Amino acid sequence: MRLCQLETESGARAVAATLDDGSALLVPNFTRIYDLAMAAIAAKRPLADLVVECCRQGGNEIDLAVAYARGRMLTPIDHEDPAHLHVTGTGLTHLGSAEGRDKMHRDVADPSKQTDSMRMFRKGLEGGKPVLGQIGVQPEWFYKGDGSIVAAPGEALVSPSFALDGGEEPEIVGLYVVAPDGTPWRVGHALGNEFSDHVMERENYLYLAHSKLRACSIGPEILLGELAPHVEGVSRILRDGQAIWEKPFLSGESNMSHALRNLEHHHFKYRRFRRPGDVHVHFFGTATLSFSDGIRAREGDVFEVSAAPFGLPLRNILAREPVSEVTVRAL
Repeated sequence: MRLCQLETESGARAVAATLDDGSALLVPNFTRIYDLAMAAIAAKRPLADLVVECCRQGGNEIDLAVAYARGRMLTPIDHEDPAHLHVTGTGLTHLGSAEGRDKMHRDVADPSKQTDSMRMFRKGLEGGKPVLGQIGVQPEWFYKGDGSIVAAPGEALVSPSFALDGGEEPEIVGLYVVAPDGTPWRVGHALGNEFSDHVMERENYLYLAHSKLRACSIGPEILLGELAPHVEGVSRILRDGQAIWEKPFLSGESNMSHALRNLEHHHFKYRRFRRPGDVHVHFFGTATLSFSDGIRAREGDVFEVSAAPFGLPLRNILAREPVSEVTVRAL
């Protein structure tokens, strides 16, 4: 089952479910997946069961592809107060992910001269998949922003005026809500474009934090249940309607150096991330970047990320904000 959020033709918010038979229905009585998830937690029921029950009460069919084409798709999870949605991620988590990073931070054969990227990657290979009951090595972790940075599917990913680059990062994303008792619950997984400034990161690895403070996009649909161990997708960049770059990407634990539960533990181990009522969007990393192949996206290019289990592809156009200077005034 998959869930999404959209606007109806009348402009009202709605939640839609794509059932196992392929039909897409509006979920009655709910306009936000956040509320649906919290209701399932309160009722101590699987989210999918609650959705099916609601749809039996008369959910109308809807054509999601048409809604998407008409610009009515919303980000698949949000919070009424964007400050209560946290966007974070982990890097160097996928087999092969160190290769792309090391094209920015050169690695050499001598272990004593290896980059921090390769050292972090090797730590994941050696201890990122602990046996049940044990805690593995902590991964690289970064903060991107709050709910205000998340662009809806079909919307522009706006690169700031001071950015040196705006490049895609096709990833799988974990989507979570925190219950009233402080327990994190995973709603499901979605496609994501983490979108970073790779030129800035390459200039100096200590600029990594700056390079991640960018927009991002997720969706359009949330895949419920556990993530398959092997996920195959495609990332492409379209310019004037033609693909200028296209490459497959792999995800799922079979293609990762970390177990998902290890990545989740090392995020939610911080008490501040278990604040009741908050939403978390967590990017799990990638091994595929157009930047590593020498591609520089430009304004007007369209990023597209797709993978069959997730339904509709994620598309966003690259835009740039005008140059402006920020002035701080003394009180």
